[in-house]
Amino acid sequence: MVLINEVPFVKGHGTGNDFIIIPNVDGKKDLTPEQVRHLCDRHRGIGGNGVLRVVRTEHMRGYESQAAEAEFFMDYRNADGSVAEMCGNGARVFARYLDAVGLVTKNDFVIGTRGGTVAVSLHTDHTVSLVMGRAKAPQESLMPQVSVGSHSWMAMPVWIPNPHAVAFVESLDDAGPLIDAPHVTPDSTFPEGVNVEFVAARGPRHVAMRVFERGVGETLACGTGACAVAWAARRRLEPGLMGESTYKVDMPGGTVAVTESSDGLVTLTGEADLVARGTVLLA
Repeated sequence: MVLINEVPFVKGHGTGNDFIIIPNVDGKKDLTPEQVRHLCDRHRGIGGNGVLRVVRTEHMRGYESQAAEAEFFMDYRNADGSVAEMCGNGARVFARYLDAVGLVTKNDFVIGTRGGTVAVSLHTDHTVSLVMGRAKAPQESLMPQVSVGSHSWMAMPVWIPNPHAVAFVESLDDAGPLIDAPHVTPDSTFPEGVNVEFVAARGPRHVAMRVFERGVGETLACGTGACAVAWAARRRLEPGLMGESTYKVDMPGGTVAVTESSDGLVTLTGEADLVARGTVLLA
């Protein structure tokens, strides 16, 4: 017996950042914020940091123009039901899903996102690379301040394409338990909220980070956050560096590589795994 509100799902993760994939290629059934929160609830639902709805790009209102490059669109929702421009770990899981179910047949293809189209490469070692585009940052005079308890740090604001506030610390423990969102000022810097990364140097072109993601909380990993961190670390730790560079970024859920080309294009490479499939009853 199939219930009217029963839908298929696949569960996957990228370096511990876990997602629920809901196939809806014809775009006929959207998800409400309440349904997303229910799905992501780790006690009453499946549990996840977000939901990835698989839709043919031609059916995504407002993003149909991306269909010329990208057949499929990653409709990403945060665990609290809000939408985000992009999710680097989610996009790798999304790409792995498209390949696993035969929706793509090549190792190199393009997916659509709210942050623009993203070129994908699948590798034989089960890692996935994403061309994330170029990072953007305002002038240094606009640098925000990040506060946790009695501790404060100046942060580098970076958009790639999600907004990030990157704070360099002596120890990742300085950020405390990160139960509540860090306080970021001035409010006008990130009017739509921000992901906050705390970064500590580990060696030459090697850093470690923790992240508090808007709409989710502290997570084991953040793909766009790793890109923002590598971009900021290059400018803080190696000012004036020319040419291509690759940073190793350690996160609680695993390690990714972030390469910035000589012309500023940022590529994220890391693992992506699919772990379960089944059906779920939507609220």
